[in-house]
Formats: sequence, C-alpha cells, structure tokens
Amino acid sequence: MKKVHYSWMILAITFFSIIVAGIAVSSSGVFIDSFETEFGWDRSMIALSFAISLFLYGISGPFMAALLEVIGIKKMMLISMSTLLTGCLLTFIMSEPWHLMIIWGILIGLGSSLFLTVVSPYVSNHWFEKRRGLAVGILTASTATGQLILLPILASIIERYSWRPAIGLIVTLSSIMLIIIFLLMKNSPKEIGLLPYGREEETQENIESSKGNPIVLAFNGLFQAVKVKEFWLLAGSFFICGLSTSGLIGTHFISYCISFGIPLVTAASLLSFMGVFNLVGTTLSGWLSDRFDNRWLLFWYYSLRGASLVFLPFALVEGSFPLIAIFTVFYGLDWIATVPPTINISRQIFGIQQSGIIYGWIFAAHQVGAATAAYGGGLIYKFLNTYTWAFVLAGFFCVFASLFVIVIKKPAAGIEVPHPRNGVEQRA
Repeated sequence: MKKVHYSWMILAITFFSIIVAGIAVSSSGVFIDSFETEFGWDRSMIALSFAISLFLYGISGPFMAALLEVIGIKKMMLISMSTLLTGCLLTFIMSEPWHLMIIWGILIGLGSSLFLTVVSPYVSNHWFEKRRGLAVGILTASTATGQLILLPILASIIERYSWRPAIGLIVTLSSIMLIIIFLLMKNSPKEIGLLPYGREEETQENIESSKGNPIVLAFNGLFQAVKVKEFWLLAGSFFICGLSTSGLIGTHFISYCISFGIPLVTAASLLSFMGVFNLVGTTLSGWLSDRFDNRWLLFWYYSLRGASLVFLPFALVEGSFPLIAIFTVFYGLDWIATVPPTINISRQIFGIQQSGIIYGWIFAAHQVGAATAAYGGGLIYKFLNTYTWAFVLAGFFCVFASLFVIVIKKPAAGIEVPHPRNGVEQRA
C-alpha cells in the first residue's frame, strides 16, 4: 500500500487551524445582538470593533508572509494560535467598549491573520508541486467548513445559555489546535527528508527572500508591486470581494435576517448552509483554476455574486423561505471561490518567491473592503434602520470588480512579465 505523502498531513493541520481562526472571526455576527443586549453598547460601535479585526488581520497579511520566510511556518502558527486563544480568554472579563476593540479588534484580528491571509498560498507553494490549485481550494474552503459545523452550534448555545459558553467552545478548539501544531507541524518537506508533493527531483531553491528584516521585505514587495497595473486591478477587485463577503454577509447577514423576524438559530443555520455550498464551490474553483483562464472565472464569480446580493433584499421582503434558500445556495457557491484564481494570477505575474508577500498586500485590500462594509453596514442600519441599501450597493460594486479582472493581461508563454525583484522575468 502506497504511503500518503506528508504534504497531505500538513494540509490537514492547516485546514483545521483555518477552521478555528475562521469561526472566531465569522462568529462576530452571532455575538452582535448578545453584546448589545448585555452591555448596552451601540451596534455601530460593536461593528467598529469587528471592522478593526477585519482590517487588522488583512493589513498584517504581507508582514505575516515575510515572517513566514524568516522564522518558518510552525513557529508562526504557534504564535498566531496563542494570540487568538489569549484574545478569546480575555473576552470573558471585558466590561467596557474599548475592551472589545482591543480584545476582538486587535488580539483576535492579529491571531487570525496568518491563517486567513497567506498560510494557504504558502502551504500550496512550498508543500505541493502538483495539485496547487486544489490545495488552495481546499484550504480556502475550510473557513466555510467552520461555519457549516459551528455557527448553528454557537447560536444554539447562545440562545439556550449565553455567549460565554459559546466563546468557551472556541477556546477549547484553539487549545486543541495549538497542541496539534506543536506536535505535528513541520516547516518544510526538506525538514523531514521529502520533496514537495508531485516533485520528482530536487531543484535549487531561491533563498534570497528568507534573508533580511520582514518589515523591509514586506514593504519592498509593495513598492515593486505598485508599479504593476495588474496589482491594482487585483487589489481593487479584492477590496470589493471583502466588502461583499466577510465584511457584509459575515458581519451583518444574521442581524439582517433577525430584522425580518427570522430567529437567531435559523439565521445562523442559513449562514452555515452557505458554508456547505461554499465548501463545494471553493474546492471546485481550485480545480477549475488549474484548467481554465482565471480571469474569466473571476469575471463570472463577481458578476453572479452581485446579482445574488441585489436579489437578497427582495427575498427577505417577500418573506419567502424558498427564495432565501435559493440565495443561500447561489451565494454560498460563490463566496470564497474568488481566492484560488486570484492566488493563481498573483503567482503567474509575480512568481512563486514573491507572490506570497504580494498576495498578502492584495488580501490587505480585501480586508480594507471588509472593514469598510462591517462598519459602513452598521452606520447604514443606524441611520436608515435597515441593511437593504448596504446589500444593494455591494451588489453594484461587484459589477465593477468583474470589469477590473477581465482587463488583466494574461501572461503568455515565453514573454516577459513584470517581476517585483528584477523588473522582468521570463515565463516558460
């Protein structure tokens, strides 16, 4: 019987680590009403704390990518999971609004950053020669798996008891993953005498990127990337991606449903139901990104997402559960499907060695968009007493994202494309 390559073990550890980090961030929508009721805090202020978290874990992405190159993935995962665990533990003793901003905005934001930004492309690039697109698709879909399994459980615990036992569940899962990472995670295939999955012979690795100050490495990547038009197009489209997903749906979907009389557990179940189709859609997107033009994949993903967001207010106003279920399926298939093609395009344009840091900056734009929608959605609700305009505007923004990605030039075989280190790089 053929032995399973250890790359798949690394994939599994990373998969479950992302689930824990993802549920910590995506559960914010479940806790909004509880925090508002118990502490009497303004909803827009609570949304601002979650917006800080989304912004911070995004903007720290390129620095996480640089640190990965300097100190290795195992140590970075241990530090990040410990920070996330600390933030969750401190949630039990918070009593002031600024506590929430520090605990949820800063600690949980920083703790989740590595797992939700650059760890997926790092693992796929360093542990896989073949099936990279599939690996990214599986890892990206893991955030959806967390929603699928845990959001209804968290909502049920909150409804039956309070938010504290729900946080306790996240603390328990974080502790388990911290132990697993310590015992089983490895920095590279070479550390255990293996080659990346699918590679048949050793190649000379470029170790230049692993030298130097991580802050300098991160900003050098940005300074070179901003000279490339495709970077701005990818960053602009990903800003809208974040705005229309984790920032809006992840933060405000549950509250939007509650405003139409849908119970908390039902609303959380709808969000988790999206996770079922998100898991399918994102894994399939990874498979497709290995075989088709990634620009056209992104064009259709953004266009269809925009249509679904405009459709949601109509479904809720009609009060038709079948229409809401259609939205849930349609949107779920598309939610994080944009990530594998975006990573692939980044790799094609900037090369494997620099794509991690530059994708970190692209993802930072994603989280700026997410933070904008998280806080903006709270403001729109505060002044208009409805989320409808937030969802409609997000749908129209998606149309612009579809136009951004379709004008990206596809690197053809044998031509020179901009490279952040040397200016140009010959592609075979």
